[in-house]
Amino acid sequence: MSTVLTGGARPLGDTSPGFLDKERIVAPPGFNRWLVPPAALAIHLCIGMAYGFSVFWLPLSKALGIKEAVKCGPEIGFWQELFVTSCDWKVSTLGWMYTLFFVLLGSSAAIWGGWLERAGPRKAGVVSAVCWCGGMLISALGVHLHQFWLMLLGSGVIGGIGLGLGYISPVSTLIKWFPDRRGMATGMAIMGFGGGAMIGSPLAAELMKTFASPTDVGVASTFIVMAAVYFVFMMGGALSYRVPASGWKPEGWTPPVAQTSNAMITQRHVHVKKVWGIPQFWLVWMVLCMNVSAGIGVIGMASPMLQEVFGGGLIGIQQKYGELDKAQLAAIASVAAGFTALLSLFNIGGRFFWASLSDKLGRKMTYVVFFVLGGLLYASVPGSAGAGNKLLFVAAFCVILSMYGGGFATVPAYLADLFGTQMVGAIHGRLLTAWATAGILGPVVVNYMRDYQLGLGIPREQVYNQTMFILVGMLVIGLICNLMVRPVADKHFMTEAELAQEKRLAHERAAAAEIGPGTMTFHGTSPLWVVLAWAAVGVPLAWGVYKTVLSVMKFFA
Repeated sequence: MSTVLTGGARPLGDTSPGFLDKERIVAPPGFNRWLVPPAALAIHLCIGMAYGFSVFWLPLSKALGIKEAVKCGPEIGFWQELFVTSCDWKVSTLGWMYTLFFVLLGSSAAIWGGWLERAGPRKAGVVSAVCWCGGMLISALGVHLHQFWLMLLGSGVIGGIGLGLGYISPVSTLIKWFPDRRGMATGMAIMGFGGGAMIGSPLAAELMKTFASPTDVGVASTFIVMAAVYFVFMMGGALSYRVPASGWKPEGWTPPVAQTSNAMITQRHVHVKKVWGIPQFWLVWMVLCMNVSAGIGVIGMASPMLQEVFGGGLIGIQQKYGELDKAQLAAIASVAAGFTALLSLFNIGGRFFWASLSDKLGRKMTYVVFFVLGGLLYASVPGSAGAGNKLLFVAAFCVILSMYGGGFATVPAYLADLFGTQMVGAIHGRLLTAWATAGILGPVVVNYMRDYQLGLGIPREQVYNQTMFILVGMLVIGLICNLMVRPVADKHFMTEAELAQEKRLAHERAAAAEIGPGTMTFHGTSPLWVVLAWAAVGVPLAWGVYKTVLSVMKFFA
């Protein structure tokens, strides 16, 4: 394993850095830092397909029957479904892959975040590419053999590890390249994670149509093709990563002095091993958890809520949801799909907009806006729904989803402000356990409240009112935690000796020349390289936006 990660076997006694080692990617003078965000986007746009895996559920639920699912008997439980080959999987069973994605994302980021800081983004990116794409190939084998356990192992576990490493791989690097615009830099990369499904879902749909036959739903072949395409993009991104020389800063930029400009931005550094015991870490953990819990709850119910609240009004018929026939239900479902696509655009755009704005407002104030404005918008939803005002209803959800995405993109810069940049990627990895928690908390609260309200006989168009106010309560908790955040106490920061030791362990170098001649074969000083790099990620992203806008038009039609 070690020889693979260091670029192959080397002669005994050779201590020169391997091809994937961090020392190999120290940028030379004149390197254009705008080449780094496209590298991060190349990885995030690929692993972001985790959000879009639901496009495979319906075809996979008919993998054997093709046109109609071959239903399992009542004696086949979940554990039997892992190995059964005589009947089709249920959609609810397939959904466990989605759950595993985000549980493994948070846990793997927390476990290997410290290793990533020392190994560097190139090595972590390569491991992410191998895990994510290799997991898809194992899943393709699982589809071919009709063995669900292989799909859980491939995409769920191995792919989930690739998700975690790929997600945090650019964070520390981007923050070090853009100390003057931390929010904008992380916003660009994490915007890519939100946009991954926007590209991957329509691509997967087109491929499944191409590969489908009277005896095959086309999912296995689609997995193989997408794994190959993703591997090329992710390896391109990983190999394009460069880290700044130790002590580098943008020309003409002076680091802010905490005592005079912003006490929330430190120039010192906290070791990742200490963060579990620091109150500020847990306060930010709660801030992210509450913001994401409320947002995930909304994402999960936005489409059914729109349909059940407005019913036939979505297609110009004055009938409630329960009074519609099958054709009318299909028509409003198509409108709701456009609404969901519209929300995805705001989710993605919000990641860049709010994170960039946080560079001006400050991270703490940005989250105050999220919680105060978000709370008001959640509280307004029952009123706009009761009044039948679709414009206010939709506008509220669009802004809410922009702040949900903005919360993800702003938090790495928040951590860098509080805990320093030396180990921010590892600290961010540990914070992502809040995401894993929110992924369970938000949907559970929303779904159980809906079922409880329906059980009480409350009309469908009113069952979400109570839920909205519960989500407001979550935002109030997040607001209180955010207001309690203060600068980290001096005792938690590394001493100069500890920082020097950590830099040695992280293989930091003052300049590329320190590791010998011939190391940097690609300097990236030409503006043409920047244009080509951005085109490589911009063209697929533009195609994804175009396909999403087509879906959005169904809503406005």
